[in-house]
Amino acid sequence: MEFFGSLQSMGIEAGTGLLFALLLLLLVTGIPLAFVTLLVTLIFALGWFGPNVVPLITSRVYSFVSSFVFVSVPMFVLMAAILDRSGIARDLFEAMRLIGGRIRGGVAVQTIFVAVVLAAMSGIIGGEVVLLGLIALPQMLRQGYDRRLAIGVVCAGGSLGTMVPPSIVLIIYGLTANVSIGELFTAAFVPGFMLALLYVGYILARAYLTPGAVPDPVREPVPAAEKLRLLKGLFLPILVVIMVLGSIYGGIASVTEASAVGVAGVMLSTILRGEFSWSLLRGAAMQTLQTVGMIVWIGIGASALVGVFNLMGGIKFVSELITGISDTPIIIILFMMAILFVLGMFLDWVGIALLTMPIFVPIVIDLGYDPVWFGVLFAMNMQVSFLSPPFGPAAFYLKSVTPPDISLGEIFRSLLPFIMLQILAVAMLILFPGIAMY
Repeated sequence: MEFFGSLQSMGIEAGTGLLFALLLLLLVTGIPLAFVTLLVTLIFALGWFGPNVVPLITSRVYSFVSSFVFVSVPMFVLMAAILDRSGIARDLFEAMRLIGGRIRGGVAVQTIFVAVVLAAMSGIIGGEVVLLGLIALPQMLRQGYDRRLAIGVVCAGGSLGTMVPPSIVLIIYGLTANVSIGELFTAAFVPGFMLALLYVGYILARAYLTPGAVPDPVREPVPAAEKLRLLKGLFLPILVVIMVLGSIYGGIASVTEASAVGVAGVMLSTILRGEFSWSLLRGAAMQTLQTVGMIVWIGIGASALVGVFNLMGGIKFVSELITGISDTPIIIILFMMAILFVLGMFLDWVGIALLTMPIFVPIVIDLGYDPVWFGVLFAMNMQVSFLSPPFGPAAFYLKSVTPPDISLGEIFRSLLPFIMLQILAVAMLILFPGIAMY
C-alpha cells in the first residue's frame, strides 16, 4: 500500500522513468512481453488511479480485439501455415529455374523472386524463412555459392513479408494508427519491390564483381515438356496472389474479405495438387492458433499499458519531449526511426507497433506528414529488426533448419550487407516520400 501511495505522489517525469525501467527489468528476466505489459499496467493502474480505472482499461482492450479488420490476421496466418505444409513453394522455386538458370547468381535471384511471391500470398515471415532455408539454401550451398551470400539471401528474402502486401505488420499498424489498410497496402507495393530489387542488385554485383562468390551458370536446354511442367508450378501461386491483391486493389473486397478469399485459394490449390488432408488442415489450424494467440496477447498487454500511460499524461509528456528535440521535422522523424531501430533489437514488432504508434502517429500528423507514408516507413524499419542482432528472429528461424556447422554468429555476420541495404531503403523513403505516396 505504501508503494501504491508513493506512485500516486510521483510526477509524470518520475512515473514515466519508473514505468520504462520496470518494463526493461522484467523483460531482461525473460518473461514474455505480453505478461510484462499486463503486470506493469496493473501496478500503475492500481497505484496511480486505484481500482476504478480497470473498466477503462478493459474497454480499450475490447476495442482493439473486436476490430473487424483484425479477422484478417488469423486468415493470413492460416494461409502461411497451409503453404508451409504443401509443396506449392517447392514447385514455385523449381519453376523460377527457367529464369534463374540463365544468369550468374541465378539461384539467389530466383530465391528473392520466390520470396516476393510467397510474401504476396501470406504476409508472414517465419514460415517463409524456414521454407527458403529448406528449399533454396541447400541448393545454393551444393552448387558452391558463397555461404554468407546464400544465408543472407534466404533471411533477407524471407523477411520481405513485412513489406510486401498483404503484410500483417501493416495491418497491425493500420489498426493502431486508425489508418486505411487498403491505402497502406497500395503505398507499400512499390517500396516492397524496391527493396527486393536492391537485394537482386547486390546479388548481381557480387556475382559479376567478386570472383568465386557464385558458380558459373549451367545453361542446359530444357525440353518443352519439362518447361510446361515447371510453368504449372507458377500458375496456382500467381492465381492466389491475383485473387488476394487484385480483389483489394480492384475495390472488389476489403482486406478482411480478401484474406478469406486467399485461404480459399490456397486450400483449393492443395486440393487440386492432391495434397489436402485433415491432418494438414488440423496442423495448419494449430499453428495459426499459436501465432495469433501470441499476437493477441501482446496486443492486449500493449493496449492496456498505453491506455494507462495515456491516462497518466505520459503520452503528452513523451510527445513534448520528442518534439522538443528540434524545430526541424525531419530530425524528429529520424529520431523516431532511431528509437524504432533500437527497440527492434530487443522487442517483437507487434509490441513495438502497439507501444510506440499511439505516441508517434499524432506527432507525425502534427508535423504535416502523411500517416500512411509513416506506416510504410515503420514497416521498412521493422525489416531491419527481423535481421538485426542480438534477437533478429529471421536468424533464429533459419538456424532451426541449417546444417550444424552454420553457427548463429555466422548467420548474423552474413546479414550485415542486407541490413545496410534495408537502412538505405529507409533513407530513400525518407528523402523521396513519393516512392510510397505515388
